[in-house]
Amino acid sequence: MKLALVIPGGVDRSGEFRVIPALLALIERLARTHDVHVFALHQEGAAGSWELVGATIHNIGDGWTRLRAIAAIRAEHRRVPFDLVHAIFSGSCSLIAVAAAKLLRLPSLVHIAGGELVALHEIDYGGRQHWKGRLREAWVLRGADVITAASAPIIDSLQALGLNARRVPLGVDLRSWPPLAPRRRGDGPARLIHVASLNRVKDQPTLLLALAALVEAGLAFQMDIVGMDTLQGEMQQLASQLGLERCVRFLGFKTQRELRPMMESADLLVMSSLHEAGPLVLLEAAVAGVPAVGTAVGHFAEWAPAAACAVPVGDSAALAEAIQKVLADEVLRLQLAVAAQRRAVLEDADCTAQTFETLYRQLSMAGSGHRRKIVPLTRP
Repeated sequence: MKLALVIPGGVDRSGEFRVIPALLALIERLARTHDVHVFALHQEGAAGSWELVGATIHNIGDGWTRLRAIAAIRAEHRRVPFDLVHAIFSGSCSLIAVAAAKLLRLPSLVHIAGGELVALHEIDYGGRQHWKGRLREAWVLRGADVITAASAPIIDSLQALGLNARRVPLGVDLRSWPPLAPRRRGDGPARLIHVASLNRVKDQPTLLLALAALVEAGLAFQMDIVGMDTLQGEMQQLASQLGLERCVRFLGFKTQRELRPMMESADLLVMSSLHEAGPLVLLEAAVAGVPAVGTAVGHFAEWAPAAACAVPVGDSAALAEAIQKVLADEVLRLQLAVAAQRRAVLEDADCTAQTFETLYRQLSMAGSGHRRKIVPLTRP
């Protein structure tokens, strides 16, 4: 098959920086047996193209991005016709994918991987904040032939809107991020890790307030916070105000190779997000044998209580209590780690690719006659 994937970014030329590892793993697997063309909206400011993990990347760039993305898909389709168009993330990506598919009379798939279905007005986040976004999502999601999402809470949100969807987690590449058996804690302070960009939706203030409560309770720990800072030092300043300088380190962005030993040395992953479709880092921690405590969103909500410990969103006291509980009970901590790893390994990157390929074949078989009619109209 010839596949058009529409994504916001995450496919940098380097293959290491400004990438989404689970997305690269999916693209690489699809490219083994299909002709994959990835249309990245904003990987770079200027338009360009390059090869990456076996696929052709078409970077659209700034300025009239949606119209130029649709034009780029149509141009490549005229050269050799696509079989379908697949958007990873909704919003602009799915609008482009569904519009292009309708123009070319092709099937379309939309994968919900972000905040497309939420409206968090207090932080100006989500695809349903304004009527334009709600109208766009309604048109896109009802126009797509197949809708998928990473976790059960997102499936539930779609069902509340009267939409059927298939759960397809974006799994971990077990070759580059191999499983490591859960292990007992060592002596000394607990090793905590938080992996996320510093931004409003990740809600690091709740995380830092929870850590301050742990200090007050007398818990000895070291927290490593890994991720690009988009808040111009606000979280570092808050950590200082809370007296956390000695037990919290802000380490900035790390590549997967740099992150792996840090994850392996951790006793617990801690997340504080207001919303997640995943998060992917929970799957990575699980594969590396590290259990997790976090707010009840995405995979945390669907894995709790057997494979993760989940607390109410925005509740720093509950987050601190959950961290203490898991660290104080080594049997529980290891039970969470084993159950989480079992889930993450079963739904790895191979599983993701195979599930999407099954959906592709089903769409191809259902619409092959319809598409054959338009091939003469789209030949070069």
